[in-house]
Amino acid sequence: MKKNDNILEIKNVSYRYNDADKNDYVLKNINYNFSLGRVYAIKGKSGSGKTTLLSLISGLEKKYDGDILYNSKNLKKMDLDVYRNTDIGIVFQSYNLLPHLTAIENIILSMDISKVNVKNKKEKALELMKSVGLNESLANRRVLKLSGGEQQRVAIARSLSYNPKIILADEPTGNLDKDTENEILDIFKNLAHKENKCVIIVTHSSNVCNQVDEIYELNKKK
Repeated sequence: MKKNDNILEIKNVSYRYNDADKNDYVLKNINYNFSLGRVYAIKGKSGSGKTTLLSLISGLEKKYDGDILYNSKNLKKMDLDVYRNTDIGIVFQSYNLLPHLTAIENIILSMDISKVNVKNKKEKALELMKSVGLNESLANRRVLKLSGGEQQRVAIARSLSYNPKIILADEPTGNLDKDTENEILDIFKNLAHKENKCVIIVTHSSNVCNQVDEIYELNKKK
């Protein structure tokens, strides 16, 4: 696929909760395109549907109107477990690491779940840690012994363990100070601009929005 071709397309997507009135939509007729090699921000006030849109893109929520296409394939016709374990990596604000495991064990576990075929998983995990600015001395440290910025770097490395084309980040810098936020943003920009991934960041941060390639803004429905 050529750089800047659409890897993800959201076409006329609308969503409402099961118990909502028939005209009470969280999202209404959303049309967004996402390309490889670019960093995107999805911003909006609380209640505007950012989390809902994230759930739709990641295949966690299946009941919606319209279509979401990954690499021209409709998510409604795909095996969404395979999609989440191979094609899209997710990074959370709260890191979602397993606290009883070390940094490297969290990354290797992700490889095991995704059935990554590499000769030496430990070596690959260390390589991923290095790519996000973590040195080998932190590999065997339990994640609760790491700083917030270090934990987020581990979470990014984990999301990269199966080499997905899309990185979806949910408020990934929400718990970080500005300097650490900028360091994490540099990682995301490098992933897009140098490794040709599509990075989509759901955020409230104006600093994040000032550094991305394109912004999509969701407005809260009346």
